[in-house]
Amino acid sequence: MSKALRLFYAAGPGNVIGTYKYWIQGLDDLSQVSVTYSAQFYDVCDALDAQAYVISSWGESNFLQEGRFTIEHRPVPLPQASGILYHLSHLWYGLQLIVSAVRFRANFAVIADGTTYWFILSLLPWLGVQVIPSLHCLLWRQHIPQSTTEKWIFRLSRNLFAKYCAAILVVSDSISKQVAELTAGEHQPIMRSLPVYRKNQFAGIGEPDEDRSPFRVLFVGRIEPEKGVFDLLEIAKGFAAEGRKNISFALCGNGSMLDSLKLAAQEVGVDSFFVCYGHCNKQHMREMFSWAHVVIVPTKTDFREGFNKVVVEGILSGRPVVTSAVCPGLSVLQDAVVEVAPDNTKEYAQALVKLCDDREFYEQKRRGCLDLQEQFYDVSRSWGAKLKSILLAIQENRLVDTALSGNK
Repeated sequence: MSKALRLFYAAGPGNVIGTYKYWIQGLDDLSQVSVTYSAQFYDVCDALDAQAYVISSWGESNFLQEGRFTIEHRPVPLPQASGILYHLSHLWYGLQLIVSAVRFRANFAVIADGTTYWFILSLLPWLGVQVIPSLHCLLWRQHIPQSTTEKWIFRLSRNLFAKYCAAILVVSDSISKQVAELTAGEHQPIMRSLPVYRKNQFAGIGEPDEDRSPFRVLFVGRIEPEKGVFDLLEIAKGFAAEGRKNISFALCGNGSMLDSLKLAAQEVGVDSFFVCYGHCNKQHMREMFSWAHVVIVPTKTDFREGFNKVVVEGILSGRPVVTSAVCPGLSVLQDAVVEVAPDNTKEYAQALVKLCDDREFYEQKRRGCLDLQEQFYDVSRSWGAKLKSILLAIQENRLVDTALSGNK
């Protein structure tokens, strides 16, 4: 670029130092199934000969400086705070990020959602730093009315998306629509990306076991109420009460409710076919997707979901997915998905029974998976490729309207 490129990246809660240690060896992060956003960011910096300062809120404080990269784990203060303390903590963290970006003399600040309030980042352009918001979740929950506080926060944030950012990265059309709604259509250019995977990660995952004895349902994600894990327990209890013993559940992931969920399954006597495995590394996840017949994503309406990667990973494994419109982006994945009403355990259960008992319907959805896979191996549609194109377009003064958004 015309002057030394210095990129600041507030990456959210990911283990960016751990990912860097894999990346510098030419490896993908073994703890993740998809190619991580931070690894893609490192690729962009390498390709554009950029200096970079990366901050995440992962774990305990940590710091690494090597070559072109300065990487820091900076936890959020008062992570368990609520009420006014939560808002003050969020604002303080945002101000710290602004100070770090300015001290680093950044040209651009790429900011992942959930890091701080968007409106406070409107200060950065006045300090010589162009902002690129990176939206991985919806701005607001689709199925629950906004609170008065939320309305005020979004009202204050409107100008960042309308005037003060360089461009906006999103992972689904549903997020784009919310940005357009917030700004009455007067927003900065939007670029939509897809999660990207390596083909070898899913190579060797065979066809599902035809015997269906039992029919195997896989959940992957955080073990938290908003992810619908207790709804899954209710479904398992219902099957047990009906005497249906040919559907089993496996849950992979950590979370604050893991022990509680295990105990609840034991107390109602379904723990023999409702098994919580905790965190599973990449190799274990391959085994679990091979084991499964279907993948279920029962996210609740009180969670701001993004383009849920587990939906994609089910499809790449050739397993139909049962989920609801709480997960954005389903319109382009319908051939492989059974969509049910949000928060409706009865419909989730009915969908599982239909996939279990109706082999023709199951095979139709499984074939739909095969038709959708290639787009998620296409690096040109990845987050990193879109970020790189934004930076190059700004260099060439081409980023002037949404016609260059790359959404087609």
